[in-house]
Amino acid sequence: MGDEAMERIAAAKVILFGVGGVGSWCAESLVRTGIRQLTIVDSDRVAVSNINRQLMATTETVGRVKVEALKERLLTINPHAEITAIENIFTEETANEFHLDDYDYIIDAIDSLSDKMLLIEMACRTKAKFFSSMGAALKMDPTRIQVAEFWKVKGDPLARALRNKFKRAKRFPAKKFQCVFSDELLTNKGVDDGSESLLFNKVQVNGSIAHITAIFGFTLAGLVIKSTLDKVPSARS
Repeated sequence: MGDEAMERIAAAKVILFGVGGVGSWCAESLVRTGIRQLTIVDSDRVAVSNINRQLMATTETVGRVKVEALKERLLTINPHAEITAIENIFTEETANEFHLDDYDYIIDAIDSLSDKMLLIEMACRTKAKFFSSMGAALKMDPTRIQVAEFWKVKGDPLARALRNKFKRAKRFPAKKFQCVFSDELLTNKGVDDGSESLLFNKVQVNGSIAHITAIFGFTLAGLVIKSTLDKVPSARS
């Protein structure tokens, strides 16, 4: 890629919201590719049910704060990286604490519909480049994973729900942004009668699998790197 490209990557400031199945792999790829200034945000702790798909989730990290476990791993990749781990969640009450204008890239890998909508609105009002992950659950086919502008995403229930929510509120993102998504939607075979899951005693658990969440996360990271390289013409020739 060349020295100038690597210097730009190292200088980029990135904030990533959500370090679960998608976000944890995104963080790994960013740091391995040379991102040094990364803020990771998540309020959860590692659970046994995370082990099938989340990078830092192992039998040894169950119970630990996710961002702290992930930070520890990322620093073994690059001890000189500046990893800021924030054990919190992006909500209407906390949104202003994150100072989104300070970043070059904002990445959304959160699940909550209302919080996701708010992050989209606020991120799109900044100078930062913004990328968002749509739903990665109930997917199996890696060839169906795609990238499209938010309003052109097709076949994804989460994107559809977000668009409907924006339309009902008569509020819209201030700029266009790219999303990672898949138009595949499989049947949830872990649900018995449609009202109660066989696992974890929840109303419904929509299963995810590591190769899908990892590709989503790697693709988000790839969009950041591509955007950085696009500013260095010689890096892509």
